[in-house]
Amino acid sequence: MTYRAPIRDLAFALETTPGMEALTAAFPDYDADTARAVLEAAGQMSAALLAPLNTVGDRRHPVLQDDQVTASPGFAEAYREFAAGGWTGLTAQEAWGGQALPKALELAAYETVHSANMAFGLCPMLSLAAIEALQEHGTEDQKGTYLPRLVSGEWTGAMVLTEPGAGTDLGALTTTATPNGDGTYALNGQKIYITWGDHDATNNIVHMVLARLPDSPPGPKGISLFLASKYAVNADGSLGARNAFRPVGLEHKLGIHGSPTCVMAYEGATAELVGQPNQGLSHMFVMMNAARLAVGVEGVGIAERAFQRALAYAVERRQSRSAWTGEANAPIADHPDVRRMLVVMKAKVAAARAICLATGVAADLADRATTEEERQRWQAREDLFTPIAKAWSTDVGVEVASVGVQVHGGMGFIEETGAAQHYRDARIAPIYEGTNGIQALDLVGRKLGQDGGQSALRLIEEMKTVMPGLSRLLPGKPVERMAAAIEAAQDATMWLLDRKTAQDGQADVLAGADAYLRLMGDVAGGWLLANQALAAQGRIEAGEGDSAWLQSRIDLYEAYAANVLGHCSSRLAAIGQGGTLLNRLTPDLLGA
Repeated sequence: MTYRAPIRDLAFALETTPGMEALTAAFPDYDADTARAVLEAAGQMSAALLAPLNTVGDRRHPVLQDDQVTASPGFAEAYREFAAGGWTGLTAQEAWGGQALPKALELAAYETVHSANMAFGLCPMLSLAAIEALQEHGTEDQKGTYLPRLVSGEWTGAMVLTEPGAGTDLGALTTTATPNGDGTYALNGQKIYITWGDHDATNNIVHMVLARLPDSPPGPKGISLFLASKYAVNADGSLGARNAFRPVGLEHKLGIHGSPTCVMAYEGATAELVGQPNQGLSHMFVMMNAARLAVGVEGVGIAERAFQRALAYAVERRQSRSAWTGEANAPIADHPDVRRMLVVMKAKVAAARAICLATGVAADLADRATTEEERQRWQAREDLFTPIAKAWSTDVGVEVASVGVQVHGGMGFIEETGAAQHYRDARIAPIYEGTNGIQALDLVGRKLGQDGGQSALRLIEEMKTVMPGLSRLLPGKPVERMAAAIEAAQDATMWLLDRKTAQDGQADVLAGADAYLRLMGDVAGGWLLANQALAAQGRIEAGEGDSAWLQSRIDLYEAYAANVLGHCSSRLAAIGQGGTLLNRLTPDLLGA
């Protein structure tokens, strides 16, 4: 099955994202034609260059030998061609060789990369996050030395956080950074799960490492951020001696086999401090938030790929009689239950895509809006949406990939169809860059707490503005379900805000976090698809575009409303259970 980038879906989703008019004004060189040209080029590159290597990487893994990782066959050459195409500099500042395009467009373009080859896409994805961190917190010397080569793709970046005893709780990390007396530091410690921590696709790799200074306070307040280059960088930009860190192992994983996941040893490695001492966690959050949103797009990408494979199989595979045409030995896509699975897959992919792009637009406007008040408003929207984009979209990736296996039936469980690889690859996305449970805690803890829930309540009020147009377009159940879903989101938000201030409410808030994030994702996805449906109807009435395809956008919202929004009341009920029930279900009782 050949991957085909969904350019029309991506372009339409971008054009109909709330805030797009303001974004176009904030980026004078950006318009719909530019976006479509970038997306078409990205789609062609992903389909031709990266998709053919997806199965190769799954079956022929990277190899560690003599302190050096060799990437899966074809990956290094593909990366160099990818970098030569300028794909690592879409949003970077022009001063460092970037194109200064909107993040929302970069996210849309990178969806095609993750669809084509998720294992490959992790490499440039982490470089993009390193670029953002250095642009915000690097010194002028660090920016001048590293950013041009990261932006061009000549070098890659890696995020180095996790240790054997410090995963989610980064405050427990023990890697040390000892001053060398010349402004540099010596890193000592071991890190695990370092994605693309070593490889042969480039001649240098820039590690962004969390470590402790000798006099740092305990816990997360004592973490600093350091930059360690695989090779020393001379004054003229040439590379010198190899630094004292190396891969000592490669993890054997369920999926994303083409992505080398390294165990790294730092043995007196020379490093530079990035930003302020003991502020490393806040500095790293620039990189982590960029990566979390990018992982959400991974979920969209792998879901889109799984959907395309399932659709192609359902159209080709023939069995039994069609319920609609009466044709014997009909394509299984003509059986109602298979058609239902395909429609729900498509609708959820569209909703997850819309959520991620809406988060990207918010990030762009948080940086580029014309007034400080507007920048703060969009920053609050980005903060609120980031955990939803990461968690809800990656859950959709796993769900859609699983349904894709189901559409294939027994053949989905056989590796040769490729459906199983998508399922295996998708499963990591809800885990890394902060588990989805952590995203839910972030949403109900930090994001609801930082402004007393005002950003969530403003979002809910904005959602309500879609109702008049939706009532005219789709009266009856589709609009009733949207109204009920918005009401559920409002009730859940108010209940959590009330419990946050109650003396005994902490367990209730934390126990309801997962259901709340899922509810907010369900409702936000419905709202954004409703916006798309209204935009599609407007174009139909104006005689613009392909009316049949535009009608399918309206139909997708209706399918989403029936199959997703209809369950929002049960999400609300789960939130209301609170911590009391979980407190009763002790580990002893669960194991009885």
